[in-house]
Amino acid sequence: MVAMTERVDEVLRAGKAPHFHGLVVMRGGEVVLERYGAGRDHRLGEDLGHVVFDRDTLHDLRSVSKSVVGLLYGIALGEGLVPEPGEGLVRQFPEYPDLVADPGRAHLTIEHALTMTLGLEWNEDAPYTSPANSEIAMELAPDRHRFVLERPVVEEAGKRWAYCGGATALLGAVIARGVGRPLTEYAESALFRPLGIGDFGWTKGDDGIESAAAGLRLRPLDLAAVGRLVLDGGRDIVPGEWITRMLTPRMVIEDEFRYGFQWYIGTGGRRLYEGIGNGGQRLLVAPGEDLVVAVTAGEYDAGMDSAGALLDAVLDR
Repeated sequence: MVAMTERVDEVLRAGKAPHFHGLVVMRGGEVVLERYGAGRDHRLGEDLGHVVFDRDTLHDLRSVSKSVVGLLYGIALGEGLVPEPGEGLVRQFPEYPDLVADPGRAHLTIEHALTMTLGLEWNEDAPYTSPANSEIAMELAPDRHRFVLERPVVEEAGKRWAYCGGATALLGAVIARGVGRPLTEYAESALFRPLGIGDFGWTKGDDGIESAAAGLRLRPLDLAAVGRLVLDGGRDIVPGEWITRMLTPRMVIEDEFRYGFQWYIGTGGRRLYEGIGNGGQRLLVAPGEDLVVAVTAGEYDAGMDSAGALLDAVLDR
């Protein structure tokens, strides 16, 4: 443990993680390392200016939010409130009868959303400040769910992984409809409160709907607690069967990197499960080392890798 701390502190001293905001490492269910920084930060769509971070500061998780939505789907499924992943996706939105009746979309399932294999036109390569980015265009659309579901079909669903925040937006809607409450309320009662998490935020769009794909805000300590829940097999909060299904490698991303249900899976020499978000937000679960690592950073759209430098130091890789 001393060696890991020395490696992390050397990364910070050497300026190899210049935009890091927070780091929490848990082993055996206990926090063994905690570091905080300072720097410019943003909430979705809002410049927060220079922030001095500490253990009580909320931070955008960006697309790590997707991995939390994956957990929420499993909780709701265990309660019998949402359909099985193999059920049809478009039929969950009966307010769009033209799309429900479209034979080209009839084969889409909830599992295709969970695995980001919808086969619909979607591109998030543009900066997340540009309407050329499909996720931003979705946020600006008068109806976010219709925007996603009516994208042109470009390939057969289930054949290829293609990053898609719209898929998570649809999952958030299916959860909210199934439980009869907004996603935020369900997350609080079903996941956060049982974990002892009392302070969180979930940024909403102009339509009042949570940005399921990127809007969650947690403290790094609480993000690590979510990771520990996964490492513990869901305990009595998330059905253990769902944790197994969620973390089963399903789609190839590249080399030894796979995708499950809203979680990334490293299948190399050590099995790793990750939530990854724009700007350097990371949640890493390493079962072989009984380790959970949460990182927050401020490198939004910058292409830098403070999180990677810190994770390499923690894992000694």
